[in-house]
Amino acid sequence: MTPVDWPLVAAIYAEGIATGNATFDAEPPSWAEWDASHLPDPRLASELGGEVVGWAALAPTSRRACYRGVAEVSVYVAAQARGRGVGSALLRSLVRQAEQAGIWTIQASIFPENVASVELHRRCGFRVVGLRERIARLDGAWRDTVLMERRAA
Repeated sequence: MTPVDWPLVAAIYAEGIATGNATFDAEPPSWAEWDASHLPDPRLASELGGEVVGWAALAPTSRRACYRGVAEVSVYVAAQARGRGVGSALLRSLVRQAEQAGIWTIQASIFPENVASVELHRRCGFRVVGLRERIARLDGAWRDTVLMERRAA
């Protein structure tokens, strides 16, 4: 993923936001905000027919040095490309590249209603660590998240 991809990446992110089951964010951030909050590598964009249809990236979970190998994953697929293996390809590639970069734990925080995402992560080697009840509000309603993680081999 490069800054040139950002308009399509942000549009895919906006689709996820619109579902109400992908993120607590109300709108996509600017490229500068997103760039500052994510690790520089790996950042992946998937294309079909020359168009970006999915993306995946990592954000640090802490600024403390002892946690520099722990990151939180985001993976989003455009509505028209869902069910075509894009998410699996992105997440498997991201995991492989993250491990090569020294990331030893990848976390995912997923709304339990987003069964497709929970299953995608499970297929890619993530395990459920627990349920974080009433962790934050979305549109005024308390929401739970399933905390999943994948440890490097």
